[in-house]
Amino acid sequence: MDLNQTGNLLPVFLFLLIYPANIQVQIFYFSIDVMTPVWFRPYVWMDYRLSLLFILIIPLILLIWAFVQKAESMQRLLMIYFKVASLLAITIYLMIGNFSASFISALMGRILIPISLWFWVDINDEIEYYPNGLLKLIFSSWRWATTVYSILGVIALIPFMGCAFSTTAIKTPYCSVWLEAPLIFKDYFHHNSKPAFLGFLGIVGLGFYVVYLSYFVVFKLNKHGRSATH
Repeated sequence: MDLNQTGNLLPVFLFLLIYPANIQVQIFYFSIDVMTPVWFRPYVWMDYRLSLLFILIIPLILLIWAFVQKAESMQRLLMIYFKVASLLAITIYLMIGNFSASFISALMGRILIPISLWFWVDINDEIEYYPNGLLKLIFSSWRWATTVYSILGVIALIPFMGCAFSTTAIKTPYCSVWLEAPLIFKDYFHHNSKPAFLGFLGIVGLGFYVVYLSYFVVFKLNKHGRSATH
């Protein structure tokens, strides 16, 4: 994955930093009134904004910085990380399409991200012996912060797993509050596209993701183990 591919993920989250939560989302076949009282709505929006910061902006800056500093171990880890974290971008499109499976992909994304940050023995060793400096300090701080954030995200999402297994539950305010930000993103960046089409793109992306992950687990992991060199 090069920097251009990474940068393509930016619009998926960038609007969350500035877009207000007290508006109404209207789509051609359903609408969500975000003024419906849901006590945890501010925390859901805070989670999206934290995702923007920890999942995209900081690692993107670190990747550019690592290229400038020729920190190859950090480059490799960050490129692997972005491949794994792309599942959260896919989740956004699944939520736009109103697919209940988006809750499962969101949970899996939070689980896989910390694994991708610590799984590789050779990269861990190279980063440990990398000369101390500002880049290493910020990279290590982000690594730990993202790990903690992802674990807390998993804990926070578990109570909402019922939304993934019921076609009626996802329409309730309890579940649909998670769809508000993706639908606003759709209205802002894909105004002329139908949610069903964007949801289909999410399904296609999820299919490719599952195939690649399965290939890695069955073949690469079995052959190379926890080494990222190959």
